[in-house]
Amino acid sequence: MEDSLSQQQQAIIPIAAFAASGDMDKLNQALVHGLEQGLTINQIKAILVQSYAYAGFPRSLNALTTFMQLLEQRKVKGIIDAEGGNSQALPQDYQAKIQGTENQTQLVGQPVKGPLFEFSPEIDEYLKAHLFGDIFSRDVLSWQEREIATLGMLASMEGVGSQLQSHLGIAKNQGITSHNFEEIEKILTEKVNLKIGQRFKKANAIFQDQSH
Repeated sequence: MEDSLSQQQQAIIPIAAFAASGDMDKLNQALVHGLEQGLTINQIKAILVQSYAYAGFPRSLNALTTFMQLLEQRKVKGIIDAEGGNSQALPQDYQAKIQGTENQTQLVGQPVKGPLFEFSPEIDEYLKAHLFGDIFSRDVLSWQEREIATLGMLASMEGVGSQLQSHLGIAKNQGITSHNFEEIEKILTEKVNLKIGQRFKKANAIFQDQSH
């Protein structure tokens, strides 16, 4: 039997999806579930911070505010949630673009280049330095966990099918299996909504066809 996603990994998916889609009421429920499944405060914060790279700062800030308020409410009720470990400090000689380029190449499996990045070197730098450098270098979440979150975020957004397919490839490079993709589809369908589950299913079908 293939390895299944852990309870914590499963809980990441709705948190990521609702943060990116901007549904704060549903996010609140997903956050409670995530805490109950053993995600730490710092792990959840890392998911919500990462969402800015995919859904923009406004939704990331709203999601963090929702989480902050939830924690305050739980504290008043006497519920103490685990803070969890912090990210290891980045080395003193850390350079975001250099480290991000290394991270991106390792995640994708080859250097990332092409006409789009020649057309806009700025977006290439922001992707490398901010997303794959500053965010992916922080180890509160593993790369596998970050890719699970990314799949949830992208599935919740319309018009980003090609990016979703690309990240299915990156997730596969991080050890996420076809069985796990089926689990993610099921969670999106049952815990988020049918439309988002179907969007993920379609992207996964295209990805699997292209992989063979």
